[in-house]
Amino acid sequence: MANEVENLPEEEVKRPVSGKDMYHYISEAWNTPSESYVKQLQWERLIQWRKEENYIRIERPTRLDRARKLGYKAKQGFVMVRGRVRKGSLRKRQIRKGRRAKRRGITKMTTGKSLQRIAEERCAKRYPNLEVLNSYWVGQDGLHEWFEIILVDPHHPVIKADRNINWICEKQHKNRAFRGLTAAGKAGRGLKWKGKGAEKVRPSINAHKHMGK
Repeated sequence: MANEVENLPEEEVKRPVSGKDMYHYISEAWNTPSESYVKQLQWERLIQWRKEENYIRIERPTRLDRARKLGYKAKQGFVMVRGRVRKGSLRKRQIRKGRRAKRRGITKMTTGKSLQRIAEERCAKRYPNLEVLNSYWVGQDGLHEWFEIILVDPHHPVIKADRNINWICEKQHKNRAFRGLTAAGKAGRGLKWKGKGAEKVRPSINAHKHMGK
């Protein structure tokens, strides 16, 4: 049988099908961007992104596989925005008197939420007529991190007619980013974990005397 295959013309030999689509290879490259072709692309992109505004509307997602997993569709009513957030903790003014150095509270003061959630909230403020669906990481340097935010227009007729996404048009999904209802928001609230060790997370981290997180 092996000899018969060797004697066949090259165009007649059937190659085994891997069963992997385009999205698999995109995801594989982004899992380790420093070891794939993404590294060179990011080096070129960040040069341009640093010159742009903090939040800018883009035509299409940079990470198509991640955007599709989080609900993005290439149709009317969906908007993509790339946002930039400064890395690090809070920048607080130095207290000149009335405190010893230990009690000044200047360094190591964090926001208690991820940079991704901050990017979603700031984007929601800039586009008040749209709702934040989800977001994902696209790059970073020594000063900033970049995220791409998926926005949906709940008043668009195409969105209202799509039964897979028209749930976002209902009033209980208003201001999703500020209420921690996105994927990044639920992770920050501890809602990705269940069972032992997560007894105090629900109904919220404010309950149980703030013992949920």
